[in-house]
Formats: sequence, structure tokens, C-alpha cells
Amino acid sequence: MPSKEKIEGMFDSIAKDYDSLNHIMSLSIDKIWRRKAIKKIKDADEAPRVLDVACGTGDFSIAIAKALGKGNVIGVDISKEMLEVMRGKVLKNKLEDIVKQEVGDGEDLRFEDSSFDRVVNAFGIRNFENREKGLKEALRVLKPGGRLVILELSRPENKIIRWFYDLYFLRILPIIGGKVSGDKAAYNYLPASVKAFPGKKEFMDELRRAGFVNVAHKAFTLGICRMYCGEKR
Repeated sequence: MPSKEKIEGMFDSIAKDYDSLNHIMSLSIDKIWRRKAIKKIKDADEAPRVLDVACGTGDFSIAIAKALGKGNVIGVDISKEMLEVMRGKVLKNKLEDIVKQEVGDGEDLRFEDSSFDRVVNAFGIRNFENREKGLKEALRVLKPGGRLVILELSRPENKIIRWFYDLYFLRILPIIGGKVSGDKAAYNYLPASVKAFPGKKEFMDELRRAGFVNVAHKAFTLGICRMYCGEKR
């Protein structure tokens, strides 16, 4: 896993093209995955406080805020350029009273213990330098009974589907992403990081070791995306 500094620099370099490339290459299915995950977030208190860790350009934070229409969402990310894109989107959607963004490290959060009803992470947990530390930080800032909701890309279990998946994500995607963004290395890293991420059983065990209970998993779109949930006792 690259250092935080390299991850930060990589995402800074592709921030301006990140959204358009993501939606094009996923055929906008990522929006559907987020909507499904929001169902696990909306059932919080009447005005839930949500922390979006590794929020990137803010798609998940904004979708959550629109779905809730109340409460408050704080997005943290180590990439200043990604947050700058998020800031523009928040203003465009007139959500600045609900959604806030700030530079922050998911492995060393500035927030007090038991500060949030929900902690979420969409497609960012695989980029953590120390995933165990990041999960424990998420647990720390959650209120008792609060829930962690994670979305992450994964390789399908079906061998035939996985062959086509690997062909696209490991060979075709880096070429497209590199040409559009000008940073081929970043789009070589992104699919490789998905391939290196633990399988569902292994990651669920990581969540339990970090202290989460009622750990659950659900696969979306033939296993291309997986949602993991865990709660704080």
C-alpha cells in the first residue's frame, strides 16, 4: 500500500476528472449502490450526525444530505483538491447548511468519542495505509448503537464474470483513465487496490476484530460492489 502522501498526491492529480471518469466507467451504477447504502443510514435518529470518511469529491455526502433533508454531514479527506471539487458541488446543491467538508485523516480523526450516529465510507477504505487503525477510529467516534456503513468495489466470485471484470478493470480502465486524466499510474493503482482488498469473509473478520458487532454484508451487481455494516455495542 502506498504511503498517505502518495495517495494524497495521486488523488489531488485526478480530482478534476474523477467524477466524470467514475460515472462513465461504472455506467453510473455507483449512484444506485449509494442509494441502497443510504437505507442503512436513514434509519438513525430524527436529526442524525453523519461522518463521511475519505469523502473524496462528496458524492456520498451530498446524496446522504438530500435523502435526510436534516441533520448534518461532515466529509473528511486527505486530498485538498478532491475537497475543493466537493465544495463546489455542495454550493451548487445549496447544501452548505447541512454538509461540511474538511481536510482530515481517517486514521487519526479530530472528533471526540461517541460523536456520530453514523460513520460511512464509500470506495475509500482500500486506500487506507493502516486499515485496522481507521476502523478503530470509526468505532471510537460512533455513539453506542451507531452504525458503520462501507461501500467498496470487489472482484466477483464467479470465475467467468471475474475474468471479464479483470480484463476491463486491470487492462482497459487504466488506458481510458490515463488518457483522460493524464495520470496512468493512478488508474493502474485504483484497480490493483481493488484486487488486493480482502475478500468478504476476511474483511468482516477485520470489522469484528476492530470491535464492531452485528457485522453484515451484501453484494451488489454480481459482486462488483459490496456493502459492509457493523455497529458499536
